[in-house]
Amino acid sequence: MFRPVYLDHNATTPLDPTVLAAMLPWLENQFGNASSRHEYGRQARQAIDEARQKVAAAANAHPTEVVFASGGSEANNLFLKGAAACLKPGLLAVSAVEHPCVLKPAVQLARQGWELRHLAVDGAGRVKIEDYAEVLLDKPKLLSIMLANNETGVIQDVAALANAASGTGAWFHSDAVQALGKLAIDFRALNVAGVHAMTLSAHKAGGPKGAAALILDKRVELQPLIAGGGHERGLRSGTENVPAIVGFGVAAELAAARVAELPVRMRAMQLKLESGLVGLGARIFATDVRRLPNTSYFAFPNIDGETLVGKLDREGFAVASGAACSSTNPEPSHVLRAMGIAPDVARGAVRVSLGAANTEAEIEQFINALQVTVGRLQGLTAVN
Repeated sequence: MFRPVYLDHNATTPLDPTVLAAMLPWLENQFGNASSRHEYGRQARQAIDEARQKVAAAANAHPTEVVFASGGSEANNLFLKGAAACLKPGLLAVSAVEHPCVLKPAVQLARQGWELRHLAVDGAGRVKIEDYAEVLLDKPKLLSIMLANNETGVIQDVAALANAASGTGAWFHSDAVQALGKLAIDFRALNVAGVHAMTLSAHKAGGPKGAAALILDKRVELQPLIAGGGHERGLRSGTENVPAIVGFGVAAELAAARVAELPVRMRAMQLKLESGLVGLGARIFATDVRRLPNTSYFAFPNIDGETLVGKLDREGFAVASGAACSSTNPEPSHVLRAMGIAPDVARGAVRVSLGAANTEAEIEQFINALQVTVGRLQGLTAVN
């Protein structure tokens, strides 16, 4: 019997059963506040400390460099706004393909006196080296360039970019939310190259929503977004979400243990998927550069992406559209626009992002369903 197939893991992942089992005691009987000095509180504090060690180990960082937050958006905002608050306004540069939780706080800082530049990317979504070199000549104070793009899966050479900026004195941040579990992450090596901060999120790698981390070089001074009791070294006040943090720790540990095997298996499925897509006449974006092994971003001529996503959903396949479509924002993906993709092509963009539980049989089912659905939509287009 056919079961619905989930192919939208870059949006979020199912909670790993091992993670759930680790979280349950902290949702039931072990309910202490980690700031309390009695046994309940000491147990909660120990659980957070252990989770911090696991997240640090998964990223090859030191536990004291891990600052827990409620999500990737908060962690990105904490770095950008927190660092900016400790500096005189100057030049802030972010890549044009960043997630909105980097782009929007950057715009807010521009309204507060910062000079904002969006780093141009090439047709494959990589930061243009010549544009980047020009920006570095103007001595930016803050830089943020994501490790892997959530739409295209394109991987930036963050180490090289940070190293090139090392002589400017800029603080360099990288949103690595999409990398956990799909790439080996080495904050220590990146830090040596010039990366000062990195964002990770639990729910992108089998963990719970509501837990993330800013991995932060302790030489960087940040002003907290949330003032209060001084939690997380005074950088993120508020009673800790112990169940989510515990789950994050286990998810990070599992991701690190599987990172040698899982990406290989996902890459094999990605190749099978993209072979089928090419056979159906799809255009796949950024195929000639290094990408995440689970992400395929494509479009069919004259087929609207939102329409295709809706049709596939009714067939039991959960995928994502590349358009930021709503009643107030019909614009196609800002990532594809930055890559120079024509708007009529960009509006057709659809993303498939694979996960640990997907199988090659599901890929075959998806291609078969896609063939039928695309054929029907193309027939309607021809009639119109």
